Amino acid sequence: MSHETAHPVLLGLDWGTSSLRAWLIDEFGQVVRDYHAPHGILNLPHGGFSEMLENIRAEYALKTHVPMIACGMIGSINGWTEVPYIPCPATIGQFSSMLRYQRTDYGKLYIIPGLMSSSVVPDVMRGEETQIIGLMDNTLSCSDEALVVLPGTHSKWAEVRSDKICDFQTFMTGELFSVLMQNSILGRLSKNDKIDEEECNNAFLMGVKTAILGNSLSSRLFSVRTVVLCGKLDAAYASDYLSGLLIGDEIHAGMNVSARTSQQACFLVGEADLCRRYQRAFTALGYAEPHVTGNTAPLGLLRVAQASGLVPSGFGKAPERKGSVV
Repeated sequence: MSHETAHPVLLGLDWGTSSLRAWLIDEFGQVVRDYHAPHGILNLPHGGFSEMLENIRAEYALKTHVPMIACGMIGSINGWTEVPYIPCPATIGQFSSMLRYQRTDYGKLYIIPGLMSSSVVPDVMRGEETQIIGLMDNTLSCSDEALVVLPGTHSKWAEVRSDKICDFQTFMTGELFSVLMQNSILGRLSKNDKIDEEECNNAFLMGVKTAILGNSLSSRLFSVRTVVLCGKLDAAYASDYLSGLLIGDEIHAGMNVSARTSQQACFLVGEADLCRRYQRAFTALGYAEPHVTGNTAPLGLLRVAQASGLVPSGFGKAPERKGSVV
């Protein structure tokens, strides 16, 4: 069946702070169309949420009613409709039973609640829980134990056991890198246009290994400057060293905090290049190489929609093609 003749059964959206992703899914559980725009909840056009939804539907030429479901910051206090967090541990059934909706010109847009942890200090996520649900359904059985790492601006480390998201922890690694590069002395180092990929990787791994030394992170951060001043690193690769330092510190802390068992597999969920960078850091620190998956948000949106009865619980079997989420 071609994209033109496929019958769409779900419009799924991952509506974050800075960007918006949307997927049109057909009756075979496959992604028919993929939409991306830099219009997160803090960067909307003049017409706001309604205009963006209208643009998406126009892009897809949707003229009939199609169930709609969204995850991410659209459900935050600054979003379209605030949806309360649900506490850990949480199952897909709890997420589906706690959906709230926003009325639109095209019917109800259902919004998935975020997740909250209170095990040590309060911690929250919105959007990542849907990616984890997609991974749990597609890769993990209900008896598996896994550590799921979602690298990004605010990296999430989640413990998954027995079909539940049991607990998680946030690391502000990506945002800290951006702040330091843009607003600190570390970003003022002289630059060199002659960038060598192998040297970039060497600088990154040098930072990763420095991350596990005994000093505090604030002390080790200053080494980004001193390794250049002392001639141990060319200034052109200072940003790679800083990236390794922050990612290495995150992995070192995350692996020591998480109550891992020998049965637990480790998965990286997110953008491919960033996940591969995390893979290198894991192995450089002596850990087993984590499995890398693609974006599991479309499948997570589909599974919550099925669990809530928005779309049928089963789909017919179609020949596999690029874009499949099932």
